[in-house]
Amino acid sequence: MPAQTIAPAMPSRASATACGGMIAMAAALGIGRFVYTPILPAMMAGLGLGKSAAGLIASANFLGYLLGALLAAWPNLPGSRRTWLLGSLAVSGLTTAAMGLTEAMPAFLLLRFIGGAASAIVLVYASAIVLEHVTSANRPALSALHFGGVGVGIAVSAVLVTALLQAGEQWSALWWTSGLLSLAATVIVAALLHDSPSSSTPIHRAPTRATNPALLRLIVAYGLFGFGYVITATFLVAIVRGSPTIHALEPIIWVIFGLAAVPSVAFWGHLASRLGLTTTFAIACVVEAIGVLASVAWPSASGAFLAAILVGGTFMGLTALGLVRARALTSGDPRRTLALMTGAFGLGQIIGPSYAGFAAEHLGSFTVPSATAVAALLLAALLVGGTQETAAGNPAAPR
Repeated sequence: MPAQTIAPAMPSRASATACGGMIAMAAALGIGRFVYTPILPAMMAGLGLGKSAAGLIASANFLGYLLGALLAAWPNLPGSRRTWLLGSLAVSGLTTAAMGLTEAMPAFLLLRFIGGAASAIVLVYASAIVLEHVTSANRPALSALHFGGVGVGIAVSAVLVTALLQAGEQWSALWWTSGLLSLAATVIVAALLHDSPSSSTPIHRAPTRATNPALLRLIVAYGLFGFGYVITATFLVAIVRGSPTIHALEPIIWVIFGLAAVPSVAFWGHLASRLGLTTTFAIACVVEAIGVLASVAWPSASGAFLAAILVGGTFMGLTALGLVRARALTSGDPRRTLALMTGAFGLGQIIGPSYAGFAAEHLGSFTVPSATAVAALLLAALLVGGTQETAAGNPAAPR
């Protein structure tokens, strides 16, 4: 009898946790990190920001993201994972709102740096908690719900920004409204997302060392992926606004990007159930490379839509495939491994926007930095694609 009462409760808790994870990812990443992209053109016009300055602000966020991931990996960090997650989610909302209260470049850099650190902590701890729950409940398909939250946040924030711009609001209102939305999400996450009983104690467990050659190759490939996608993800709306033939697409291009991201984790997870995680990761890298190339090589409505769909439809799929594969290669608490993956990803993101902004300002377009991003994605595909793996060993496969 006890087994009959406990068994049905596990999927219910797993579902609630996955929903909480989805909202956390939507707030901290879909809004906290990526709302910069649709707001950026209005900021550049309102403040006279150049491409180099815009890239520097983005890189400050990604530097914070890297250091936040390293902080999450610290084995003696006091407090529970849930406490850090909720606190970081609140900080993400506050720093997002505060971007609309200043016009000073040092303040922009500091706020985006702190917000980036907060978003990385949310990603690491929310993913660790959700993956633990869905694995225990034997419902791995729920991981797609969790990671799909980023696309939901991108789409929701894109609609919000577009509506505010059409209402005549200035760039500052776009920031604080987005931040208030993130803060509201924090309350919902607190009600839905709970750590497992075995993990709610202070988080100082023995970490797993990243000495597995397959894991090391995956970490490097993940960093290349971070560099490869971030240039398009940061400057796509600015690229569209700067093109006389497609500038009218600006209000919708980021919405399409976000909507493409929503089902992407489920799609790539389904493909991984047939082909295996590593092969699917490599294929997604190639597809994303095509999207990055389309953003600059095909200056038309078709090219812009293709870029939004292919990059939007792969970046979270790749994020999930990489993290789930890293989890499968790790024994014990996955926190350190997930943090190392996130750190490598963050390093690639730090380099990408600054390099792209500097190159575009001096060369007149984003063609060269985007071509470099394509090369990075193809190299990531080669690094991971050569690893042997059977589809049966895929823990992300929907069942």
